[in-house]
Amino acid sequence: QVQLVESGGGLVQAGGSLRLSCAASGRAFRLYAMGWFRQAPGKEREFVAAINWSGGGTSSADSVKGRFTISRDNAKNTMYLQMNSLKPEDTAVYYCAAKVWETSLSVSEYNYWGQGTQVAVSA
Repeated sequence: QVQLVESGGGLVQAGGSLRLSCAASGRAFRLYAMGWFRQAPGKEREFVAAINWSGGGTSSADSVKGRFTISRDNAKNTMYLQMNSLKPEDTAVYYCAAKVWETSLSVSEYNYWGQGTQVAVSA
């Protein structure tokens, strides 16, 4: 089992940057594939980015490609999401999630979730 806690959210102007962190506790963080998802008001939770256990394999949604970068530090049991060139449409609650073995783009395949951190981007 793994517990996840997100941090780093906040209010930023369009074009600005934020870095989200996801701290994991529990055993064998390095065995888990990790993902970032987001949920805007009135919308379904959607995939943002994912990273495999080693950090050597990543994927991201088309809407954030070239602007967001996912990474992880297994020695620190932490995953990150560097968000640059933020847009108002990036406003959402951002969640980190974990699953065993391979990464996935599907919300339903992740077993563990954090409580979320709010990101708000003003025009």
